[in-house]
Amino acid sequence: MTSPPATANQSVIEQLTRLDSQRLRAYRENLAFYRGQQWPAQARRRERRLVFNYARAMIDKTASYLTAGMSCVVDEEDGTQEARERARQAEKALRQVYEANNLAQLDFDAEIDASILGDGAFKVTWDPDERRIRVSSPDVQGLFAWWLGDDVTRLWRVASRYYLSDEEATLLYGEAVPRRTQRHGGRAGVPVAKQHSVVEVWTREEFELWFDGGLLDAKPNPYGFIPFVIFANLREPHQFWGVSDIEAVREPVRELNRALSQLSMILELSGNPVAVLENVTEAQDIAVAPGAVWELPERARAYLLDLLQGGGVGLHGDYVQMIYRTLHDLGESPRTAFGESRGLSGVALNIELDPLLKKIQRKRLLRDAAIRRRNELVLRLLEQYTGVSYAPYRSRVVWGPLLPPDRSRLVGDETRLVQAGIHSRRRAANELGVADPETEFERWREERALLVAEEEDDA
Repeated sequence: MTSPPATANQSVIEQLTRLDSQRLRAYRENLAFYRGQQWPAQARRRERRLVFNYARAMIDKTASYLTAGMSCVVDEEDGTQEARERARQAEKALRQVYEANNLAQLDFDAEIDASILGDGAFKVTWDPDERRIRVSSPDVQGLFAWWLGDDVTRLWRVASRYYLSDEEATLLYGEAVPRRTQRHGGRAGVPVAKQHSVVEVWTREEFELWFDGGLLDAKPNPYGFIPFVIFANLREPHQFWGVSDIEAVREPVRELNRALSQLSMILELSGNPVAVLENVTEAQDIAVAPGAVWELPERARAYLLDLLQGGGVGLHGDYVQMIYRTLHDLGESPRTAFGESRGLSGVALNIELDPLLKKIQRKRLLRDAAIRRRNELVLRLLEQYTGVSYAPYRSRVVWGPLLPPDRSRLVGDETRLVQAGIHSRRRAANELGVADPETEFERWREERALLVAEEEDDA
C-alpha cells in the first residue's frame, strides 16, 4: 500500500469536524444524563426538579458485577514441554503489564465509559523512555474509525483526536511545536497559552501526527498494526458503534423524577395548608395557627384545602411504583441487585437476578474479544521490542462469579474434577480465583518438601 497524497490526508483531518456528528452528540447527551442533567430543557424553570439518578446507580452496579474477579490466563498450544513453558512465560508477561498499568482500575473505568457512551477503547503502545508497555483507555469522543465494506471487524484506519496545553505539547514534542503569539491586544510577540489540537492517524502501514491542522510527523507504522481496540457496549446487528445503557432507562428515569417531584410538592403543600376564603373581597391578618380567630363577613366561608383527601397521594404512590417497576425491567436490574433481600438463595436467587445475569453475559461476549485482542497486542509489542517469542498470542479471560459462590462446594467440585482427570490443578486454581497458580504450586511443593524433611529427621 502506497502513501496517499497529502491533500487526501488533509481532507481526512478536515472531515473530523463534521464526521460522526450524531454519534458525538449522543455521547454528550448520555454523559450529561449520567451526571444528573435529566430534566428536559423545555421544562418550566420555577417548578421543583428533583433528580433521582438511577441511571448512574445501575451503570455503576452493572460495571462492578461485570469486572469483579476478572483475570487472564494463557493455555498451552499442545502438550509439549516447550509449549507449556512458552504459555507460562506469556502469562507472566501479561501479569506484569497488568500490574504495571493497574489494569484492574483501568478496566472498571473503561466499562463505566462504555456503559455511558455506548463505546469503549484501549490503546496499547510502547514507551521508549521507560521501555515498557503502556495501556490506556482513550476517550471515544475523540476516536474515529474506518472499516472495509460491510465487515465492521476489519478496521483499516483509526484517527485519535485530543487536546494539549502548550506545556504538555512541549513535554511531548519539544521544540517541534509551533508557537503562537498575540496579535490583538497586549504586547506583540507575547506567547499565548492555548489548547492545541492533536490528531493521530493510524493504518497498518503508516502513522501521521497532525498538530493544529498541520502535519508534524509522518513515518511508517512502527508496530505493524493499529494499536487501538475499540469495542461496543451493546451492539446492534451490523453496526460498528454501540448502544448506551442510558437509552433503555432514559424515559423511565425522567418520568420518575417528574412524578416524585410532583408528589413532593403535594406533601409540602399539605404540611403548609392553603387557606381558602369564599365570598371575601379583602383579607387581612388571616393566619393559619393554633388558636387563631378569623372574623368573616356574612355568607363568607373559610376552610383549609386538603390535598390528601380522596386517596390522591395513594394514587401517586401507585403510579410511582409502576414507573419504578418499569425502570428496573428496562434496566434489567432487579431490586434484589440493590440489596432488597427476601431470603432468597440458590436457584431462587439465580432466577430473581436472571435479567441482570443475561445482560452481563451479553456484555462479556464483547469484552472477552476486546481483552483477548488487547492481550495479543501486548504480546506482539513485547516480542517486537524484547526479542522473546510469545506466539501464537493466545489468552483466555477468566470471569469472576456473578453470584456469591458457595466456596466450600466449589472447592469440593474442583477436587473431584482434578482427581478424575477432567481438570488440571492449574485449571482448578483458575476457577477458584488464584492469581498465580504456578507460583502457588511451587510454594506448595517447597512446603511439602520441608514437611517431608522434618518427618525424616524426626524418624
